[in-house]
Amino acid sequence: MKRAVFLDRDGVINEVLTDRVKFVNEPNQFYFLPGVEEAIKSLNEYFDYVFVVTNQGGIGLGYMKEKQLHKIHGYMVAELEKKGATIHEVAYCPHKPKAKCECRKPNSKMILDLGEKYKIDLEKSYMVGDTYTDIQAGKKAGTRTVFIGESDPLADAVCPNLKEAAQWIIRDI
Repeated sequence: MKRAVFLDRDGVINEVLTDRVKFVNEPNQFYFLPGVEEAIKSLNEYFDYVFVVTNQGGIGLGYMKEKQLHKIHGYMVAELEKKGATIHEVAYCPHKPKAKCECRKPNSKMILDLGEKYKIDLEKSYMVGDTYTDIQAGKKAGTRTVFIGESDPLADAVCPNLKEAAQWIIRDI
């Protein structure tokens, strides 16, 4: 069985709710957070896969079309590839925040589906996110969890950014 790291997108990989950008609805609004490329590249060295699992309720709310989201993700993946960092697949939930779907985090369907598709040992894998719902999704799927921020009592580790999270994960394996 293979190992993977599952990354939330907004607030982990890219800026959101900052002075520069509130929400990302176009590729030109996508700004990588410092150290992200290096962090993903280092995770690629130790893990079989690195995935992005992201709630994108703006689609369900009508703020963005799926075509726009695909452009944003295409841009993100291509820019990371230029730096030698690979995202193997991006999974997203397009439903409204209050939707009762199985895929929207804190539910774990996105992680479980990727785990099944790629034959991932979830107990030897990690979920990294900046919200309580990210950590809940990881726990429900059976992964270890890293919270990006100041504190989360449910997470296995808390780090200020993805670069430090990657370092913690590599030490933990």
